[in-house]
Amino acid sequence: MKSEREGLNLNQDNQYTAKQIQVLEGLEAVRKRPAMYIGDTSIRGLHHLVDEVVDNSIDEAMGGFCKKIEVIIQTDNSVCVTDDGRGIPVDIHEAAGEPAVTIVLTKLHAGGKFGGGGYRVTGGLHGVGISVVNALSEWLEVEVRRDGKIFYQRFERGNKVSELKVLGKSNKTGTKITFKPDAKIFSSVKFNFDIISHRLRELAFLNAGLRIDLKDLREPHREISYKYNGGIIEFVKHLNKNKDVIFKNPIYISGKKEDIEVEVCIQYNSSYLEHILTFANNINTEEGGSHLMGFKAAITRVVNDYVKGNIVSNYKKFSLKESENNLSGSDVREGLTAVISVKLLNPQFEGQTKTKLGNSEVRGVVSSIVTEGLSNFFNENPEITKKVLSKSISALKAREAARRARDLVRQKNGLTMGTLPGKLADCSEKDPRFRELFLVEGDSAGGSAKQGRDRKFQAIMPLRGKVLNVEKARLHKILENNEIRSIVTALGVNLGEDLDVEKLRYFKVIIMTDADVDGAHIKTLLLTFFFRYMKPLIERGNIYIARPPLYKIENHKESYYLFDEQELNEKLKEINGNPNIQRYKGLGEMNPEQLWETTMNPETRVLKKITLEDAIEADEMFTILMGDKVEPRKRFIYKHSLDVKEIDI
Repeated sequence: MKSEREGLNLNQDNQYTAKQIQVLEGLEAVRKRPAMYIGDTSIRGLHHLVDEVVDNSIDEAMGGFCKKIEVIIQTDNSVCVTDDGRGIPVDIHEAAGEPAVTIVLTKLHAGGKFGGGGYRVTGGLHGVGISVVNALSEWLEVEVRRDGKIFYQRFERGNKVSELKVLGKSNKTGTKITFKPDAKIFSSVKFNFDIISHRLRELAFLNAGLRIDLKDLREPHREISYKYNGGIIEFVKHLNKNKDVIFKNPIYISGKKEDIEVEVCIQYNSSYLEHILTFANNINTEEGGSHLMGFKAAITRVVNDYVKGNIVSNYKKFSLKESENNLSGSDVREGLTAVISVKLLNPQFEGQTKTKLGNSEVRGVVSSIVTEGLSNFFNENPEITKKVLSKSISALKAREAARRARDLVRQKNGLTMGTLPGKLADCSEKDPRFRELFLVEGDSAGGSAKQGRDRKFQAIMPLRGKVLNVEKARLHKILENNEIRSIVTALGVNLGEDLDVEKLRYFKVIIMTDADVDGAHIKTLLLTFFFRYMKPLIERGNIYIARPPLYKIENHKESYYLFDEQELNEKLKEINGNPNIQRYKGLGEMNPEQLWETTMNPETRVLKKITLEDAIEADEMFTILMGDKVEPRKRFIYKHSLDVKEIDI
């Protein structure tokens, strides 16, 4: 019988001694456990390296020392970041006996961000960022302009391979960091221009007047420049550019209390969803935090002060009676686009990659500044105030209707079959981690899928007709739609803020539609629904798209399934004879065995996982393609018409 402690890697005496303690010198710990410092070693972690280097330059900009940053993606996939700030110090550090720039690049928790007076407000990984980049790079070169000279030093995998030396003279100041990520660490070392450009645009919005240039020297050569003198006001206008706004100029509020600087900009549009972005010291706090809570509390309180009749002179017809419910936060935020940016001395982020701000004192400061600023604006702009109140009260009435509709789709007992939609062919597996739900276009394909599936872990939900376009509908209308109601019930989770991912009944939700125009439309409608009302499922990687083949070639006794015209042409060049070519117009043309073999069998199928690399870009795209305004859609079609390679009508 094996010992229960087998595999714990103890020594032969089962003694835990100093021999079992491994000491990692310098930056070895970073290379040993990179995910602890940058989140992961996938494409996201790779681009995090660029963020960390750029954040150092942004810190110089926030201090008023930097006006321009340039980022260059070079032909070998190395990245060069240059700024015109003060330049990293190069004098000898007394305690370490080495130049300060060397210390910054080779020691964790070394830099000007730990109370030494170098920076008042900073972002980055609290002083470990640039050393982490050095540790995870095949090589890194630093060039510093200051004190009338140009200084240079090179490192490889975190270790210096040259001493700091003087290359020449210069009357300019600034820092230039060039690094090439280590292919031994990252799954891919190929940078994505769009991912970098989106983050740089964000930083330019948050730092009014700062110019940021991005150049890609790879083929095809691309470059772009960002500079926004209006700061977050222009950010909000950009977010709403394809939407119908209910007032033209965004509301801008700013203030400073307790050494915390607050900037807030808001504007309402005619949609039914809120879009709030929050930042702390230029870091995108995707999960919000204390600054978001303070903002929500303030805007809800101010609007309720008006609609409850506390301020009645100009707003009587928009007031609620005492017997009526208060407006909820979601009512007040319907159609709201907002950017919240705070800057503080000692930010406390939850998690190494900074997705949530934890400083409790920020909540009260933001709430106070927003309450005062918004109240003053409402008092001075009664026409805009009436529009906001009208929209909020309309949202309250819609919420009551949605509550009644939502009650129809609430599940009582998780996997109890009695509560599930009648058209759902469920599976026998009880563990959601191993269950799959196929959302299948049409009854015909649904029938084939039900016959061809593996009943143990694959469930089938046929969709009849096209799903409602949720971009143009309020929640109560959405929940009245039979197809969406069936999907929500089958998944076992609610919508929006009530969504609890722990109750998800299937860890793989697979959209399976025909490879034609109608199939693409249904796919887009479903993705719009998931993005707007079940975004956590996309963020967790639960949503997939099946890729059915377009062609089948039969040549003698061999068969091949091919997914596009290019694959077809390549295969025809390979094989001899006169093969029979079958083109599938829809999933319903396949018999159950073919559907299983090509599209459902985990051993042979091709699935595309839906990911969310840039929420701002995704929001913009869904607004253009699925929103009320026709003109943005026309511009998109004209712009991309030449990119279309094949149209199936």
